[in-house]
Amino acid sequence: MVSGPRSGGSLRLRELLVASLALLASCDVIAEAQQRPSHEIPQAPKLASIDRNGVLTLVRGTLLALDHANKTGNYTVLRDLGAPAFYAGNSATRLAEIFAKLRNDKLDLSGVAVIDPQLSLLPQIETNGMMRMAGFFPSVPSQVNFELIYAPVDGQWRLFGISVAVGQSGPVPPPSERPNSPAKQSATEKKLPTPQPSPK
Repeated sequence: MVSGPRSGGSLRLRELLVASLALLASCDVIAEAQQRPSHEIPQAPKLASIDRNGVLTLVRGTLLALDHANKTGNYTVLRDLGAPAFYAGNSATRLAEIFAKLRNDKLDLSGVAVIDPQLSLLPQIETNGMMRMAGFFPSVPSQVNFELIYAPVDGQWRLFGISVAVGQSGPVPPPSERPNSPAKQSATEKKLPTPQPSPK
């Protein structure tokens, strides 16, 4: 997962900081904060107060920015959209290197503009105050899986971490029987005999 360096905090965490890309390409960088005192009880994440439109705006905006960066080879805008820590931790050149495989595979992400994402992890606020969500965009023959982390900056959610991977879609169910197709004969139905003319 591409991410910015964590600033402050009392948690001891292992953060994935570079992108998990297209099935094969992945690189992990681990950052650690100070260890939490043993007497403190970790707090569980809580659901984020964000509506469906807000989620769609963030997810689509982020992945379309990545799509434009992959198609143009210019990752400056994607970097500028990030939180200050994301901006400081990732140069445009570094982002180009991280997303090289996704770019070379010429994966077209423009479809996310019209397809609704399916969330496998509803937006939640982590103990560090950041919002995390995960899910996928279903498509055929492959689907786009994503995990996104946003940091609060001046009352707005700004990109802090991004992970994108391509996987196979689930099996397509067989088409249902046509409603106007002739019904099958019941096993208990008997064929009536053909009427014969009466003898003279």
